[in-house]
Amino acid sequence: MPPPRTRRTALRHRLAELRGPDVPAKALDARALAALAANPGCKRRAILDGAGVNKASLASALGSPSAFGQSQFAFTRGNAFEAKVKADGGAELLRLVHEKLDPGAAPPARAHVPDLSAIGPEGRSARTALALREAVEAADWTLLDHPMLALDVAGSPAFLEPDAVVVHPDGSWTVVEIKSFPMLDGSADPAKVGAAARQAAVYVLALEQVARHLGAEPEEHAEESGPAPRVRHRVLLVCPKDFSNLPTASAVDVRKQRAVTDRQLARLTRIQHIADTLPEGTCFSPELPTAELTAAVESVPATYAPECLAACELAFHCRDRSCAAGAVTSLGRSLRAELGGLTTVEDVLAAARGTAGDPDDPAVAALRRAAELRAEALDQRAVGVTGCR
Repeated sequence: MPPPRTRRTALRHRLAELRGPDVPAKALDARALAALAANPGCKRRAILDGAGVNKASLASALGSPSAFGQSQFAFTRGNAFEAKVKADGGAELLRLVHEKLDPGAAPPARAHVPDLSAIGPEGRSARTALALREAVEAADWTLLDHPMLALDVAGSPAFLEPDAVVVHPDGSWTVVEIKSFPMLDGSADPAKVGAAARQAAVYVLALEQVARHLGAEPEEHAEESGPAPRVRHRVLLVCPKDFSNLPTASAVDVRKQRAVTDRQLARLTRIQHIADTLPEGTCFSPELPTAELTAAVESVPATYAPECLAACELAFHCRDRSCAAGAVTSLGRSLRAELGGLTTVEDVLAAARGTAGDPDDPAVAALRRAAELRAEALDQRAVGVTGCR
């Protein structure tokens, strides 16, 4: 007899049905997981990413191809800058980590850069875990160049590859993010820094999972094992200084981003609830007719915001639908928060005109007051123009 179907295997089967027959799952990476944290209220993105749907192919099939992604020029420039930062065995990178994050430790005299090569992502993640343990035991500065980390996402491993992880002499671990956008006078574009922080927070979560596994040694090694290594919540962001190609760095606290990402990943484990609300036979295969595919996508609620344009392949499709419905979220999350229960542009205009809305609602009262001030200003301007004539 076949083995009994567990809840986890049933969920995997359901997600495979949503993805489409013979359609391979698209593995989640750190950028995708960070984007989930940037828009935690979007059920559409949660179910599509949880099912491993290729959203770029889906967007093209819907007639709204995505412009999301990195240009080849930016990719080449980023690789060249990263190679410069890690030159000479990572000496400059370790110097920046020591200066910005651990000035009380002994300066790094030389860099230990272990070989992390192995076969397949599973082999590389196991080799990375072994290298981390050896670095903790060595009690010296160690640089792990492009380690492979495994993070459990909805019951399946997602393999992540940070730019670098540094092990301090005290055994603690630091995530290093290397970006090619400039840091001008010690500060960078807040939106880009925020995106880098969310991505680094994903790596911090993955490292914490590795640390817990290293701290939970088998019984035969219990005497040798100690407490789990500490993963630092201040990561190092390395960028070009001003308009040069010289590296500079800043420490970024990612505790808030880590907490948000952790909650969102926990929410992904409950995507069964989202899947249960979908009509029978729902499928997101790009091979389906456009009308059928559109109906399937629209059966899952989306929470569009302008920030999605920089983080999601379906942003253009969702923007068109949001604008057609007159949703105020298409104007920005901050404005949506200010308007309270007014969810459409039509509701907002009606409240401002005084034809709808509760007058005791602070948002409605503010809109009506703003409409009055606007009318007064236009009346005064009209009088002034008439007087000039």
